[in-house]
Amino acid sequence: MLVQPLGTPGDFDPVLDRARSARVVMLGEASHGTHDYYRLREQFTRRLIAEAGFSFVAVEGDWPDCARVDDSVRFHPGGTADPLSALERFERWPTWMWSNAEVVRFCRWLRAWNVEQPAPLRAGFHGLDVYSLWESMQAIFDYLGEEDPQALEAAQEAYRCFEPYGGDPQEYGRASRFVPGRCEDEVVRLLTRTRERAARDGAGRFSAWQNAEVVAGAERYYRAMMGGGPQSWNIRDTHMADTLDRLMAQYGPQAKGIVWAHNSHIGDSRATDMTESGLLNLGRLGRERYGDTDVLLVGFGSYQGEVVAANHWGATSQVLPVPPARPGSVERQLHESLPDRALLVFDGVDDPEWATDSVDHRAIGVVYDPEYESWGNYVPTRLSQRYDAFVWCDQTSALHPLPAHEMLGELETFPAGT
Repeated sequence: MLVQPLGTPGDFDPVLDRARSARVVMLGEASHGTHDYYRLREQFTRRLIAEAGFSFVAVEGDWPDCARVDDSVRFHPGGTADPLSALERFERWPTWMWSNAEVVRFCRWLRAWNVEQPAPLRAGFHGLDVYSLWESMQAIFDYLGEEDPQALEAAQEAYRCFEPYGGDPQEYGRASRFVPGRCEDEVVRLLTRTRERAARDGAGRFSAWQNAEVVAGAERYYRAMMGGGPQSWNIRDTHMADTLDRLMAQYGPQAKGIVWAHNSHIGDSRATDMTESGLLNLGRLGRERYGDTDVLLVGFGSYQGEVVAANHWGATSQVLPVPPARPGSVERQLHESLPDRALLVFDGVDDPEWATDSVDHRAIGVVYDPEYESWGNYVPTRLSQRYDAFVWCDQTSALHPLPAHEMLGELETFPAGT
């Protein structure tokens, strides 16, 4: 195992060398509300795009919302002149995951980078997630209404099927417990028709096809969610993996993709207790589909600090304390042995026992209770098998959500950079 102190963006060189030969680099986070994870991830991503020719960033976010950001950063017709305007429109809770000052800064950099590139080589920004059933349905209406009025009938059938649930996909999921597959046939027809239309229209209509895939995935996800068990999680992560596959194909045979998502998605689930529960994830699927050497998985973690989260689902976000990691955890051992910020690159040869044995590894979600630390928030993990590399931040600070424009001023830089 190599240990590299992190002081400047140049200190990512050891993992950048490995990333150059990869097709996919997945960059994690131990929470959705930590400034340091977003900033460090941004710095490495800039180098992947500028120095290693990566084609796009795909995030754990909704396709329609991220499509507006992509329009801005790649100068598409109708795209906003400032990615901030697109990011301010994110509405689905938890908005702070992507509607924050850290992502604004990255997307402004990406737009500035792209303006110097020919259009086919501009790096994109896309959403992988499955939640945006209604937003994707509306996007399909807009597309088919303009391009293929006859095909609009398939979209209208699907919409009429979902309409009784008042825009609440969870209500649809509950209803499906009594009438299984309630809207499945209508969604399949919609997907087929949109695929056919998008294929005829060429590459410029890829977004319409993807929105149809989201509707199909969301219908399966919300139907499975009410049944409990691992199925809904697996549908969601498989949808994200399938979306990544479509993006790689869309960008061409030389495409190289970057993924931003929580550690729980990008770390190989086979190195945790998730497999015992029947769960798979994006990191595992990536390794299986592209091969271990073509996928680089980078996890993130910290000892203590602050995080933006909520005390229950749908609640207003707040800055919460992250207490010191509990004894015996990965985070406690790294706190006692590493500098404040460090990069670990595993080699499978001389990795220490705490990296190869199953050890508790902290995971913080959008709903978080610091008092739960003593018995929850940890996943048994074989760190060097779950990730290829690991970014360590001993002390962390909270993310800066929008819309609080005053927060767009001076942010703490990484670690003392641009």
